[in-house]
Amino acid sequence: MAIPKLKAGPKGKTVISVSGLTPKAARYSRIFDFLVVAAVVPLFAGAFHLHVMLTVGDWDMYVDWKDRQYWPLVTPVSMIMFPAALQAIFWVNFRLPIGATVGATVLLITTWLGRYANWWIWTGFPFTEGVPSQVIAGALLMDMALIVLRNSLFTSIFAGFAFGFVFWPSNYSALAPFYLPVEHQGMVASLADMIGYTFPRSNMPEYLRIIERGTLRTFGSSVSWVSAAFAGFICIFMHQLWWQLGRFASQTTFLKNGDVVKSFMGMKSRPAS
Repeated sequence: MAIPKLKAGPKGKTVISVSGLTPKAARYSRIFDFLVVAAVVPLFAGAFHLHVMLTVGDWDMYVDWKDRQYWPLVTPVSMIMFPAALQAIFWVNFRLPIGATVGATVLLITTWLGRYANWWIWTGFPFTEGVPSQVIAGALLMDMALIVLRNSLFTSIFAGFAFGFVFWPSNYSALAPFYLPVEHQGMVASLADMIGYTFPRSNMPEYLRIIERGTLRTFGSSVSWVSAAFAGFICIFMHQLWWQLGRFASQTTFLKNGDVVKSFMGMKSRPAS
């Protein structure tokens, strides 16, 4: 396989000459960078997807398991972590306010690929049974706030709260039809319950049947907005925590290389004085 030749401008030639790389070694270094990017993207997508499955779990699995109390509370708190870290990496190192949106989009694409492969192809469950949650709306607000405020603390306060608070209304448009009441054998059930009756699973979380008798019902007829507000409050701290973790993980460190490492990378050894 022929190595493609890279055309370097005046600045690029200066960098290559200072680093001590030969033209062939510079081409190898550039190809290695592309390979690292190609490996990091699927690793990040898989880690983010696994993180959501382990922390959110049942609430993001099936449409009839998305209750009105804990699903709007737990899901955004878990899903803000990786986008906040990625937002810090893109902003601190490249000044690009796209980290949160990129993270949310990668999660949604990865989740849909998993639902299609595991649920539709493997088990035959319909797409309407496994509609995943999306946080792209909240991620856009996070990146927009970072552009305007240009400060991580204020972004956590305003955008972190907005991320958790808009999770419920941004997903409600896709889930509203499943909350419609239908009659089933003389009993009233939701359309989501009908889908669950048609496609039974091995178990059903017991908390889903007693969730409507929770203490948050004392705040009014709907508990979703109270859960959304509390989720926004928790997301303030989670955003700042994972912002600092992303910033710490993306720090650039320079190490002194010996002649062995230089020769391995194709660099010219410095002659002894």
